[in-house]
Amino acid sequence: MAMEATEIERLIRQGLPDAQVIIRDLAGDGNHYHATVVSEVFRGKSRVQQHQLVYKAIGEQMGGVLHALALQTEVPKD
Repeated sequence: MAMEATEIERLIRQGLPDAQVIIRDLAGDGNHYHATVVSEVFRGKSRVQQHQLVYKAIGEQMGGVLHALALQTEVPKD
């Protein structure tokens, strides 16, 4: 069972309401995605902490319905 990019985006925005999210399906199979997430919440946090926040927003879908998600996280540019 594949997961839609729009669902991944919805979950991330639900957990990080200020986030700008861009999702790309890397393999065209609905299982391997790349997400770029920009949020002020990331400011002052390590890359690991930033990724943990995104994974927390996605919840139990990660590793289940969503097989692979490559992440790029950033703080907004001033």
